[in-house]
Amino acid sequence: MAENDTQSRRDVLKTAGAAGAAGIAGLAGCLEGGNGNGDGGNGNGNGGGSSEYPSLGNYPIEGDTAVLGFNVPQTGPYQEEGADELRAYELAADHLNNGGGWVDMWDDLSGDGVNGYEIDYVTGDTATDADTARESASRMIERDNVIMFSGGSSSATAIAQQGLAQQENVLFMCCLTHSNDTTGGDCVRYGFREMFNAYMTGQALAPIVTEEFGDGLDFYQLYADYTWGQTVQQSMRQFFEAEGWNEINSVPTPLGTDDYSTFLQDARDSGADVLFLDHYGLDGSNSVSQAVDQGIKEDMEIVVPLYNVPMAGSAGGSIEGVFGTDGWDANLDNEPTQVFAEAFEEEYGSTPSSPARLAYSATLNYAAAVERAGTFYPPEVIRELEGYEWSNGGIGEEIMRECDHQTMRDILVVRGLSEDEQDPDSGRYWEVVEQSSYPDAVGYDCDSGPASECELGEYGDE
Repeated sequence: MAENDTQSRRDVLKTAGAAGAAGIAGLAGCLEGGNGNGDGGNGNGNGGGSSEYPSLGNYPIEGDTAVLGFNVPQTGPYQEEGADELRAYELAADHLNNGGGWVDMWDDLSGDGVNGYEIDYVTGDTATDADTARESASRMIERDNVIMFSGGSSSATAIAQQGLAQQENVLFMCCLTHSNDTTGGDCVRYGFREMFNAYMTGQALAPIVTEEFGDGLDFYQLYADYTWGQTVQQSMRQFFEAEGWNEINSVPTPLGTDDYSTFLQDARDSGADVLFLDHYGLDGSNSVSQAVDQGIKEDMEIVVPLYNVPMAGSAGGSIEGVFGTDGWDANLDNEPTQVFAEAFEEEYGSTPSSPARLAYSATLNYAAAVERAGTFYPPEVIRELEGYEWSNGGIGEEIMRECDHQTMRDILVVRGLSEDEQDPDSGRYWEVVEQSSYPDAVGYDCDSGPASECELGEYGDE
């Protein structure tokens, strides 16, 4: 990628609060103190007193500005999701410096920078490609000296970036990544995920869809052929077969497929009752739209395991009656949802998607952990995030588990509306059938499911 693919935003950030930080910035890099006792909603973290920490990763920070890296797909099949994430990241940075949104609701955050530092950021394009994502993130770490970076939209890019984070001792806050492997076989100490995974989607969907469609059905899967689609396919098989269904076949499709017609015809010819389209982003909207155009719904029910607003908007009326899951909805009736949605709409004139909410939440959760720790020193921030509980993110109680850095939380099971019922202005494309709750309906112990394969690695200060 070209040298200018990560761009400093220092010239566009407002600087309110920077003057107050300047008096302590010279000492804060090497000798940061703090006693942050805010609970950020329902947390229990305690900041440490004045302590001196060794150099590690990009710590200590030089100067009075902490730089964050936002690495999203600005090109490729997940670029619509990436664009919405980037909007939310930029909004989060602005709110951390100047107040607004959830910053005004979280006790740990001041709206006057973070731990005495103004927040700046650089951006990069993952191009929905793991190697490109890692290269872009590496530049952010080496050239831009980011103290934390975040991104996703493809689990392959998220896994590649968090592997780099562990290697370089720079925190990575996962955004949109749904593969079981992110907090399973590929988990790392320096990576954290709020997004639920494919295993939890299977737990949420299987009983509800079985009750709707019936027992003992035959199903067929088309899945994106990389870590995300592979673990979705495995999880759908596991949980639907546990409900008494039978898988006829499961067929991989390349990421970025434009024409699914042959795959869809083979699925229709199989005689299966239900077709799972384990695709996302532009791929997801293309496959479900083409399935409807080919008349698949005349013979089969369709399930799209993971939805989002940009994807549903592109698919339009094709998602009518189609079940799936999502992590959040801008139309939920709670204060954090309304505050974030209103702030986003005021800034951008559009309704935020669940990937946007993940980006915003990841940035603020990192900043709040820094404030509780009283330092940007990575191991201390990690320890503040591990086991942290909060309830001010618009989806109910959440806990960032210490054992695998997977957030346990509720999931929305949704069903697509007809085109006449959809309202793009409010982001309303489906009805929420159920908010499947943790731990009653979704979740698993630290020695089971994906967590049984997790070995986090070292903090870096041992």
